Amino acid sequence: MAFPTSVTGEWLDPQLAPVLVGVIVLAVLGTTALFVVGLVAYSRRRTARYCLICIVLGVLVIRSVTGLGTVLGLVPMTVHHLVEHGFDFLIAVLVLYLVFRSGSSSATASLGADNE
Repeated sequence: MAFPTSVTGEWLDPQLAPVLVGVIVLAVLGTTALFVVGLVAYSRRRTARYCLICIVLGVLVIRSVTGLGTVLGLVPMTVHHLVEHGFDFLIAVLVLYLVFRSGSSSATASLGADNE
C-alpha cells in the first residue's frame, strides 16, 4: 500500500506509513474497547470516579483518532499537536486528580491524628 507524499507530507517516510497506520488503527481499536469497558463499569457503579475514568478513556479514543487523521492527511499537523498535547495534559490532570481523591478517609484521619 503506497501513500502519496501529499497525504503523508515530508515528515513520514512512505515506506513506514503502512506500519504507522497499522499501529494507530490498533490504538484506536484498543482505546475504543477500553472505553466501552469503562462505560459498562460506569453503568454498574454510577460514581463520579468511574465517570472521570470514562472521560479519560474517551479522550484517549479522540487522541488516537486524531493521530490516524493526521497520518491520512485529514488533520493538519498544527491541529494534531494542539489536540494531542492538550489531551496529554488533560489526561495527566484527571488521572492525578483521581489518584489524589482515591486515598481512604481513614488514612487522612490517621495522618491528622499523628500531627496532634
